[in-house]
Amino acid sequence: MRILGIDPGSRVSGFGVINCDGRGKLGYHASGCIRIPATDLPARLKVIFDGITELIQLHQPDVVAIEKVFMARNADSALKLGQARGAAICAATQHDLPVSEYTALQIKQATVGRGHAGKDQVTHMVVALLGLSAAPQVDAADALACAICHGHHQQGQAKREQAMSLNAGQQS
Repeated sequence: MRILGIDPGSRVSGFGVINCDGRGKLGYHASGCIRIPATDLPARLKVIFDGITELIQLHQPDVVAIEKVFMARNADSALKLGQARGAAICAATQHDLPVSEYTALQIKQATVGRGHAGKDQVTHMVVALLGLSAAPQVDAADALACAICHGHHQQGQAKREQAMSLNAGQQS
């Protein structure tokens, strides 16, 4: 499975693409940032939409994982972040890709092992988990962490389903 992780932002949106083999092995594919010019909000949202669309066409992910909105410093920032997320989600759904959403707490828990880890800890674990030779940009590292979170979530779900089917087989 190929996972496109997105760390949405109205100025910079990070992306990270990983491969997950279904047995717990995660592999790095690509990462980077979509830099959004300082212009009016509708034009910035179009840049995000077009950028995510291009990434989907280029990397052919099977699923998209995106960070949920948290309460930002102020309501205006939270609204802009929500709109940036919406542009990214619309690009994914236009390509019929399933979208999974994770809180920052869930992403940090899945990547670092504790939900209140700092950005430097997240970046360190992304490098370690994916075997990278250098740390990616912060927004790209956050997007890779989101993709890793989804990969771990899917592995856990598969193990639960396997255990339930084994359990059902034993009860019959």
